[in-house]
Amino acid sequence: MRLPRADDAGPSAGYAGAALLFATLAQWLSSQDSELDTEILCWAFLPVLIKSLSQPQPKSLLRPVVSGKARGTSSSPYSLWIVAVSAAVYSLFRSETGLVQFLPALTPLLLAVQNYLGSASKPAGLFSPLVSPNWGAILAASFGVLTFSNWSIWAFLFSIIPSTFLFIFYTALLPRSRTSTIFPSINLENTIRPLSVRIAVLLLFISGVDIAFFGLNSTGIIRTFFLAFIKALSWFFVIQVSLTIAQARDASWIVAPLITTFSISFSTNPTNESSDFQAVAYSLISVITLGQLVALLPKQAKFRLVLWLFGVASFIPLLSNLWMIRDAQQSAKIFGPEREHPVESLVRGGKANFKSLLKTQSKSYNEAVEQYQLRYHAEPPPGFEAWYEFAVHHESSIIDDFDAIYHAVSPFWKLSGKTVTETMSQIHFAQNSEMWFCSFNGESATSDCAHAYRVFDRHLKVLLDTLFKGLNGALPDVKFLVNHFDEPRILIPTWGAEEARNHPQFNITSMSHQPIWDEVTKFCTSRDKSKKAKTQSSSQAFDLPFVTDQSSAMDLCEHPEYRNMHGLFVSPVSFSLVEGFVPALSTGSPSTMGDILLPSPAYIEGEFIYDDSKEVGWDEKRNNLYWAGSTTGGFATDANWINYQRQRFVKLAQNIERREYYYLREIGGVIQRVASTFLNGRLFDVAFTRIFQCDRKYCRDQKRFFKVGGWADKDKALKSRLVFDLDGNGISGRYYKLLASKSAPMKQTLLREWHDDRLVPWVHYIPVSQSLEELPELVFYLTSTEAGQNRAREIAEQGRDWFFKALREKDMAVYMYRLLLELARLQDPSREAGFPATH
Repeated sequence: MRLPRADDAGPSAGYAGAALLFATLAQWLSSQDSELDTEILCWAFLPVLIKSLSQPQPKSLLRPVVSGKARGTSSSPYSLWIVAVSAAVYSLFRSETGLVQFLPALTPLLLAVQNYLGSASKPAGLFSPLVSPNWGAILAASFGVLTFSNWSIWAFLFSIIPSTFLFIFYTALLPRSRTSTIFPSINLENTIRPLSVRIAVLLLFISGVDIAFFGLNSTGIIRTFFLAFIKALSWFFVIQVSLTIAQARDASWIVAPLITTFSISFSTNPTNESSDFQAVAYSLISVITLGQLVALLPKQAKFRLVLWLFGVASFIPLLSNLWMIRDAQQSAKIFGPEREHPVESLVRGGKANFKSLLKTQSKSYNEAVEQYQLRYHAEPPPGFEAWYEFAVHHESSIIDDFDAIYHAVSPFWKLSGKTVTETMSQIHFAQNSEMWFCSFNGESATSDCAHAYRVFDRHLKVLLDTLFKGLNGALPDVKFLVNHFDEPRILIPTWGAEEARNHPQFNITSMSHQPIWDEVTKFCTSRDKSKKAKTQSSSQAFDLPFVTDQSSAMDLCEHPEYRNMHGLFVSPVSFSLVEGFVPALSTGSPSTMGDILLPSPAYIEGEFIYDDSKEVGWDEKRNNLYWAGSTTGGFATDANWINYQRQRFVKLAQNIERREYYYLREIGGVIQRVASTFLNGRLFDVAFTRIFQCDRKYCRDQKRFFKVGGWADKDKALKSRLVFDLDGNGISGRYYKLLASKSAPMKQTLLREWHDDRLVPWVHYIPVSQSLEELPELVFYLTSTEAGQNRAREIAEQGRDWFFKALREKDMAVYMYRLLLELARLQDPSREAGFPATH
């Protein structure tokens, strides 16, 4: 192959087309994992590629030319190292952060520098204002930067650092008619080999440090070599188009950031964009940068207009995506009054359950006593009448449904009151117990909580004193334990009363960062097979796992597949298992564990309290599902982080693996589940904003795997119609804010909470299965059909109304009042083992 002379402008459009093609292909194939390796090989290939594709010419092939005069041939080692370091640092940032959002700004900056160096040209044509050092170029760059940053100021600011190094690299290559001590300068003809060697050596050093800290990457060798060769070809043709442009217009290396910007915008998948505007913006950037590139080409360049085919091609993915969205919306019209979506029957069932819950609440004290006796086969605890009067006075909607308290406390009736008290004292002083020992003073209605060595009680005392304020003298003195961790603690053996009395009270086992499934499910008993089969079949509608029975869906014994689907069971952050009859309070607990449930202090903390002033009306909300948060939920010590609950959710919502999703569609007149790789990104605004709780390597792996968002306002969720909530290390503190809002909460959880007896799925919130298989269809129905949007709005209104009736601080106080009565009876020194006290 014969390499054209630098003053031959004819083939410049061909060079530009080849540069665009190979740069875009490299962008499509590239990944952060392979960035350093491919860059090392690219710079090793480039000198060889130039030499092999070149033939001796009368004029230098690689010497930038200004007004027909060659630039000086000397390049100082100092300049070479500055340029090499700039290229290496930029590659390092690309490998760590991916997209460099500030990249489009390099065009006006380089134009300004070239103007300063006295070599600016005045191109003509429609896009000429965008390649001149004026406001046109600045506006075009600003639009590109904001689009690449997804209109996030933090992403934009952070990307200035790598862009600065790339700016230094390009300015060193710019042609100039006067010398400058401000900007380094190199002669690429004489320095391509030493420059490539310096860059490769620096990248090898960086790669070595990278391997020492994070280990080897798993990128395939063939793929790495192929991508490196594509990158080298991209650089080769960028050099050639720069030379030919330099001869005619002195624009030279300004084309390089334009070609890179085009490759990024062209290769961005519009399916994953959260709005039509964002998707269209990337196509517009492709056209703008292409127009700038064409304007820089010499007028005599052949086939300049052919380059616009790249601009036309940039709209094909966008138009295809818009067509797929419209097709999906048309397909959803199969559901209507004559053919219901499964959600409609689930909502009807939820309403019937809620109606029954309200209807069966006791209307008098005598009824409340009868209900207690009927439900629990025991007498109410002392002080029950005063509790009833307190609940009625504060208009508690729930009088009888406190099953969570009964089921948590009743196993300890096997021990005497004296043994219960002794057990609490023993575990408080046990090594690594991580228990707060709280003493409630009935006369002052205040609590004092002590820990073996901790001082900060995570607002526990604030919660207790707030809830019991004004109850002076109403409650007896009570002592109780509170778990310090987010994760649950207590596993109660399935022993009889005699065995419980004779067995050591407890064992503490530290299991942080270890699988715990076998331990927390070892007391699962065999279930009636017919009942289990019925439960499993009833949770399927058209082969999608819509949740019909929330209690069953949360039962670990019924779902062995949960073993690897939740970070708590795979690698908990802090897990110190207490096996034995220890009455300890926690904010959340899975079905197989015996923690006594109390309201989370987070529910009364300012960060999580609903602020009505931040609310917007339903019609003003974005018609999508929103979630932003951190990678809590488990500690990543290996590649299993991909199976943790939050990572699985974000992976689906960001459509990272392009896997098949399931929808309900009509085929041959029958509604069926169909598989499709299409996921409408406009319906999901989901991102991690912080990645932590992981070993160094796996933190970086997650940063590279996910599209990580910047800082998000704590009330941003209120701007969307659907809001998602799921478990972290423990329960989610933001849940009440979402329930109180005018948005419809979607909830995925395996942790029981104190309020479970009063919140009804499909009435106050939308339950989501652990598998998430029904989520794409569920979100689509609730956002893209008239019936679904009406249903989502109704659930949002019902959840909000019920929150202000049943989840107030006074409702928490009613719950805690009754719980303390049960705990007081439990630890009554006169109570014998095997029975609750009967006074």
